[in-house]
Amino acid sequence: MSRSPLAPRMARVRPSPTAAISDTVRALAARGIPVINLGEGELDFDTPAPIKAAGIAAIERGETKYTAVAGTAALKAAIAAKFRDDNGLAYAADEIIAGSGAKQLIFNALLATVSDGDEVIVPAPYWVSYPDMVALCDGTPVIVPCRAEAGWKLTPETLADAITPRTRWLILNSPNNPTGAVYSEDEIAALTAVLRDHPHVLVMADDIYEHVRHDTGFATPAAVAPDLKDRTLTVNGVSKAYSMTGWRIGYAGGPAWLIAAMTTLQSQSTSNPSSVSQAATIAALEGSRGFMNDWLARLKTRRQIVLDMVDATDGLTCDTPEGAFYAFVGCGGLIGRRTPAGRILADDLGVATYLLEEAHVAMIHGAAFGASPNLRIAYAVDDAQLAEACRRIAAACGRLQAVAAAE
Repeated sequence: MSRSPLAPRMARVRPSPTAAISDTVRALAARGIPVINLGEGELDFDTPAPIKAAGIAAIERGETKYTAVAGTAALKAAIAAKFRDDNGLAYAADEIIAGSGAKQLIFNALLATVSDGDEVIVPAPYWVSYPDMVALCDGTPVIVPCRAEAGWKLTPETLADAITPRTRWLILNSPNNPTGAVYSEDEIAALTAVLRDHPHVLVMADDIYEHVRHDTGFATPAAVAPDLKDRTLTVNGVSKAYSMTGWRIGYAGGPAWLIAAMTTLQSQSTSNPSSVSQAATIAALEGSRGFMNDWLARLKTRRQIVLDMVDATDGLTCDTPEGAFYAFVGCGGLIGRRTPAGRILADDLGVATYLLEEAHVAMIHGAAFGASPNLRIAYAVDDAQLAEACRRIAAACGRLQAVAAAE
């Protein structure tokens, strides 16, 4: 057999399930099938007008050339002020980097530090890209299941059990995608207490949903445990809180040695993030966040629409998520039921496929996040569309039939 033209590393990585579901929705739409997409992690709100105006003004000023690889001095200053004012974290300019989305920065951090044989602790449920990023860097993702009974959160005991001499990173995502779980300051303090005994372990705090919270506070590891700040990378961005997914700006604060390495990698891959997007991000970080109050109120209403549907639908369960804009819905009660076409639902992928085909509602199955049997419903869509999607889901679940034990 001739050698594959692809590098062996490609066998270790899967296509992003969230991107795949969006591609499926677009393909169905092209065939005239009206699918409601609850699978994509993107707010339907428009980017606030002052932020858009700042991007337009940058274009008109001719700010369309290369910038410093890690971001302009003005953007770094705005990021430093954000970390200081919101999180009580002090970062110098050489401890800050901006990139083409938080996703790029997470990948670059792993690529700069993870070698063959290194392990990265990934609590599950997890954002779909973490394990594959680790694998692409020749590392081993150590998936640590978190129980619904524990609020889908990592506990000090499970963390301690997962750490080995080969552990390189712990990735902590709060508010969490896909569950919406938010770690309290005390919970983070308990985890960092474990990490103090393991100085070889780096901490990656993915705080991208920091401002998308309901009736709960926010804490980040470097602020809770200042003595761990020199081995913590705090990652954030404007995609979620400011509805700027397409602008592609993420940022991070961390030790200078790590930021320098990430900057080197970025210089040989994408170079600087978009100059226009950087100008818009300065406006976002320095401007008023008053608009978020309305957005959060609308998201809270949407969350309730989903929870009401779940409560009224036999076979589905869901605890109230505290943050982000996802409901991680248990669908174990549907497993083993028969569809109108006669197919037995064997797992959560089967349930998601059934709801796509029968109800024309797209969502991501829990196995993609390392936790079955569940479904992730992204409720950041128009209220009327969300209500219609929930009506379709409930109706489709109602058409399922229980299978007799003797069958």
